[in-house]
Amino acid sequence: MTTARTGTAPGGTNSLDSAADVALVTQVVLAERQGRDRGWWDLMADRYWPDSAVRLSWYDGNGAGFVAGSRAMAERGSVALHHMYAPVVHVRGARAYAEASTGLRFQVEVDGVRGELLSHTRLNYRLERRDQVWKILSLDAVYEYCTLTPSVPGQQIVVPVEELAAYRPSYALLAWNIARDGRTPGSEELGDDRPEELAAFYASVWEWLDAGPT
Repeated sequence: MTTARTGTAPGGTNSLDSAADVALVTQVVLAERQGRDRGWWDLMADRYWPDSAVRLSWYDGNGAGFVAGSRAMAERGSVALHHMYAPVVHVRGARAYAEASTGLRFQVEVDGVRGELLSHTRLNYRLERRDQVWKILSLDAVYEYCTLTPSVPGQQIVVPVEELAAYRPSYALLAWNIARDGRTPGSEELGDDRPEELAAFYASVWEWLDAGPT
């Protein structure tokens, strides 16, 4: 998929890029997810700026609220684990953009049958360096597709077609499971099923990155 953008092309050489900054940004992104998965809430919270924004299938608000919501979910027994690929990082002065392909895995139970729900997602982070410290300014998820398989081979999980049809194809099973948990899933999230919206999102990311102070 081709996305419109301005400025230096992704992957191109930029004199403002620093190997040290790329490494620091990478560790911020990975530590934020580690804190989420391990229940290290202080570590997770410390990776967000106070004016940060998080937009996901189940949450739209600031970083502090996202950490609090994640903790409340974990305390109810709704635990998700993130299997992350190495993020690709672009740095322009005091701004950075990182995208990491991620497999978001939930253990679910449907009519007494245990299963593994896997949401294939791209996590997009905007970060800023303030007083020589990198932290997250925004987190947006781009949803690709979901799968649901029984934990024990040979068993069968049946998802009512009419219930699944109410949700977007890029994250239908994830939204369905969120609703089963008593929460309200979003319907306007970024996803590969809406390429025009996705192209506009990536264009806005590059515009923000290239417009930063040098």
